[in-house]
Amino acid sequence: MLRGLYTAASGMITEQRRHDTVTQNIANINTPGYKQMNSVSRAFPEMLVSLVGDSTTGTRRIGKLNTGVFVEESLPSYMQGDLMETGKNSDFALISNIELEDPATGEPIPFDASGKYVTEDGEIIYRPAAFFSVMDSSGNVRYTRDGSFYVNPEGELRTMQGYQVLDSEGNAIILGPDQPIDSLKIDAQGNLQSNGEPIEIQLGISVVTRPQALFREGNGVYLVQDEEAAEVRALEEDEQVQVQQGYVEGSNVSIAQSMVDLMAAQRAYESNQKMIQYYDKSLEKAVNEIGRV
Repeated sequence: MLRGLYTAASGMITEQRRHDTVTQNIANINTPGYKQMNSVSRAFPEMLVSLVGDSTTGTRRIGKLNTGVFVEESLPSYMQGDLMETGKNSDFALISNIELEDPATGEPIPFDASGKYVTEDGEIIYRPAAFFSVMDSSGNVRYTRDGSFYVNPEGELRTMQGYQVLDSEGNAIILGPDQPIDSLKIDAQGNLQSNGEPIEIQLGISVVTRPQALFREGNGVYLVQDEEAAEVRALEEDEQVQVQQGYVEGSNVSIAQSMVDLMAAQRAYESNQKMIQYYDKSLEKAVNEIGRV
């Protein structure tokens, strides 16, 4: 009976965390470049149940017992979000559709909607994702899909959170006094022009081959603790990544699916809550009534 009580309690904690993840997605539905988080749940390690003390057969294996469920982690989905037109010259959106070939067949890998593909051997392959390269006040490189930029009085191109936007050489982008933001134009490869003339500046766009190695830091930016493990590299010319000026990428949160997940988490939580109430009443009866007999 107590085992069932603990199992139901673990289910309540899991659904609460799932509910928190969904509400976080809904709260950021209008945040540019936000990537939806998905909770991954799995069972606790199973226990092997055996019968002991039988003088005739000895120890006899009965089977396995599941001891509950818990949220293992929350994984982001890096699928492309819809573009939203702003009309501002300092706003940029990335359109990323990088393809990979299956080494066994030579055919393009059919990634699912979340950007994941599982091979026949069980290996998980993620679609590489492109990001703007930015730098924080401590000189650390970060990555973002939020292209809502602005130019400060010093001519520096910055994010709305104050991060410096980097060029393809890893340097901060600084526009001269003769390069006003109204005259700034950019092509699909991220090359900047001012007053119709190239200014030999290219937006710093990095490709993260293993985006599951990214860590969400907040303010719409991600950090990489091990660039070799994440396989971070510069964007190549022939890759399917384009920059769109005057647009920002919206969040990839599906409000319809989020509402379904929210209701499912709430109902599962209530079901586990009722099971705990049932076990509580059973324990009360066992102590107060059966105990007297």
